[in-house]
Amino acid sequence: MRRDDSLWKGLLEDVFDDFLTFFFKEKAKIFDFDRGFEFLNNELAQLFPIDENAEHPVFVDKLVKVFTTEGKEEWVLVHVEVQGYNDKDFAQRMFTYFYRILDKYNKRVTCIAIFTGSQKKLVPDYYSYEFLGTENHFKYNVYKIIDQNRDELNNSDNPFALVILTVLNALHKGELGEEELLLLQTGIAKSLFQKNIPKPKIQAIFVFLRYYVHFDNPENISKFDKEINLFLKKNTTMGIEELLIERFEKKLLEKVKQEIVEEKDTTFVKSLLTSTDFDLQKIANIASVPYSFVEKVKASMQ
Repeated sequence: MRRDDSLWKGLLEDVFDDFLTFFFKEKAKIFDFDRGFEFLNNELAQLFPIDENAEHPVFVDKLVKVFTTEGKEEWVLVHVEVQGYNDKDFAQRMFTYFYRILDKYNKRVTCIAIFTGSQKKLVPDYYSYEFLGTENHFKYNVYKIIDQNRDELNNSDNPFALVILTVLNALHKGELGEEELLLLQTGIAKSLFQKNIPKPKIQAIFVFLRYYVHFDNPENISKFDKEINLFLKKNTTMGIEELLIERFEKKLLEKVKQEIVEEKDTTFVKSLLTSTDFDLQKIANIASVPYSFVEKVKASMQ
């Protein structure tokens, strides 16, 4: 997995409440944040199994279960185009995501596509279909980072604005020059630590802004770390090294836990393969794992 993909995947899970309040400002009060969120990775993988032989896609998808203040269970589909490449079938793909989720799970779904690329041309926010009197018009949310206003992001109280600002800086890297980019990224980092944000979120956003921007000159990475380290030592009880180590240790623990879960899934799937005549899709459904996972386990047994 490419670095940017991995950064987006982790970030969305760590600050999803800020994500919702950033993109749905007027509707944010309908969400019950105290009940948390459930990331439905297995459900999404079952609907859209990854072709192991295909080139890795340049987008990141999240299907998330949320709760409203009325106690209702709703789902949010988040689609992030990591490179924002020109895809003539994008609108239809968004519609396919929507109707498969709606058809299989019968849950109300809202969809948002976030484009992180440098292309300024318009991207579709709807999919239309018409044939012999049958018509369909599907509209979804679109957010293009390249079109956003830097001042508005700087003035936002939402921590997720710093994420958007980081991506915007990266997109304008060629125009800004590395020295100005360094100043802007340092400013974002300092702003992050000055805000009243829970420590886990600070760590998540800092890891994103620290690794998302790619400096051509390695010295600028050292300058950034040195500047932020001095700031942290002056204003907190930890430095950048402690911050990053703690963050990555947590991720390592999560990875170990995931490996344990996968080991149990493998054992269960092997049992179903040897003791039943179920087809692979049925086994995948029973075990709540992707179809490709069952294929992989079966291949390992041969």
